[in-house]
Amino acid sequence: MKKYTELKDIKDLAQLVDEAIAIKQTPYYFQHLGKNKTLVMLFFNASLRTRLSTEKAAKNLGLEVQILNVNDSWKLEFDDGTVMNADTSEHVKEAAQVISQYADVIAVRAFPSLVDKEKDAQEVVLNSFIKYASVPVVNMESATAHPLQALADVITLEELKTKKKPKVVISWAPHPKALPQAVANSFIEVMQMANVDLTITHPQGYELSDAVVKDTPVIYDQEKALKEADFVYVKNWSSYTDYGKILSQDASWMMTQEKLGNAKFMHCLPVRRNVVVEDAVLDSENSIVIHQANNRTYAAQVVLKNILENIE
Repeated sequence: MKKYTELKDIKDLAQLVDEAIAIKQTPYYFQHLGKNKTLVMLFFNASLRTRLSTEKAAKNLGLEVQILNVNDSWKLEFDDGTVMNADTSEHVKEAAQVISQYADVIAVRAFPSLVDKEKDAQEVVLNSFIKYASVPVVNMESATAHPLQALADVITLEELKTKKKPKVVISWAPHPKALPQAVANSFIEVMQMANVDLTITHPQGYELSDAVVKDTPVIYDQEKALKEADFVYVKNWSSYTDYGKILSQDASWMMTQEKLGNAKFMHCLPVRRNVVVEDAVLDSENSIVIHQANNRTYAAQVVLKNILENIE
């Protein structure tokens, strides 16, 4: 693995998942790989699980970690040919090359604007670092994708499934804020790569990109979609067609114990209790959200291990 900026960087998903589960049993076994090497983590947006789990994963591998919270005090320019006489003080061309002198791996987290669909789809921040950095880049969530979360999700599913091909449903849920499509996009993509029976359910108007959904069935009746589900992944996303907009806050789409039945409940966290999901679900034995969160470390660790093994 030369980099990990998209799920397509995974050559063999089943093998990578098995490797992550093995690493979980002996997390410090490969500390020699990161000796005298540094991971620089750049956060253009705040993070809890991604930041802590990736840092822990790096330290498990013996890496030194440097973290930079990119805020208004360091405004980067990303456009080519710009006359920088406004509020940007450094171009990403120089910044990425300079950071590459200090890092053996660079990890980047940047959210979408949810205003300009075309610009968000271009993944300007992430792709600029891929273009100008001279070291491997890891995507810690970008405008349209969250491949580390998706990898943790499929690891969790593999550990807890009780049948060879479980039924997995991803269900939209209401939320007071407009949220990105990144988590949903990557979860759907990774499930399409795995041996599962996947269904998507959401209200009309919340259709995701055709390039993401492909031939995965979409059912607008949530209760019908949930029948006989083994795993239910609940996540809000704002409209893709009416980009970044909240079209509905229909409380009837909140996940309840009655609708969930015996399925395992999944969510990337943070989650708004009694808006996205009721307490009875989150506090039940069927909730595996903490297990998912724990696997964020081993998803990041298996990725960093494979990258370190390919650094010359």
